[in-house]
Amino acid sequence: MAGALLWEHMTVREVRDALESGVRTVLVPLGVTEQHGYHLPLRTDCYNCEEISRRAADRTGVFVAPTLAYTYSGGELPGTINVSPHVVTQIVVEILQSLCLQGLRNIILVLGHGGSENDRATQEAAEIFLRNNPQYHDRNIAVFRFWKNSAMCDRAFTEGDFHSGWFETSLLLYWVPDEVREEYVLDDPEVVQMMREDQDAYQLATKNVDHELVVPAIRQHPAIKVGVMGEPERATAELGRQISDEAVASLVELIEAMRGGGEG
Repeated sequence: MAGALLWEHMTVREVRDALESGVRTVLVPLGVTEQHGYHLPLRTDCYNCEEISRRAADRTGVFVAPTLAYTYSGGELPGTINVSPHVVTQIVVEILQSLCLQGLRNIILVLGHGGSENDRATQEAAEIFLRNNPQYHDRNIAVFRFWKNSAMCDRAFTEGDFHSGWFETSLLLYWVPDEVREEYVLDDPEVVQMMREDQDAYQLATKNVDHELVVPAIRQHPAIKVGVMGEPERATAELGRQISDEAVASLVELIEAMRGGGEG
């Protein structure tokens, strides 16, 4: 029977035995510590990648590495901890290096946070690592974005439901209902509408010189006090189960494809 191999709860002997038995696949959950309104915890995106990884590993018997909780949000509300994207890239490169040195052949970076800067940083880490380490060209590295592998998430985005809305709230109601506060507070209506029309509208770009070559200074829009981009009051645990099932099935499919002829 398959079962998740949770790296941080294993001993040296247990990891060695698993490697010697042929397990060569590891999932690396990459979360963030950031604002999620008044109703969701700051580690929401850590739950996103962690729970999907564990469920997929339960079905495939692969390793799940410890969750990385410090990456780049771009938000500035209280509780958010930002690590610059170039540092995130380097951290992920170092993680890949360490895992490859131990003999892992299939490494899947499981993103829990969909911010564009963090997404690019992770993708670039995988590409730079392989480019600079030809000795590891026999390894397989993938970046898994759960929201791109769920029809329910696609529906949410089409409706303008992005950050801390019904799809994320539903996931936490399914996974960790005790972490969800019944305090569905939104920003002022015009701010909410702005964010539902464009999820990157939380950023405010300014220039001292109006010229296309001048780099803008970007900060979070000062009118944002809560930061919810959606309708969390529509969330249900059943919707969360559907999203989870879709994402997990897609991740399992990726794991099996990367393992190929049954190797780890």
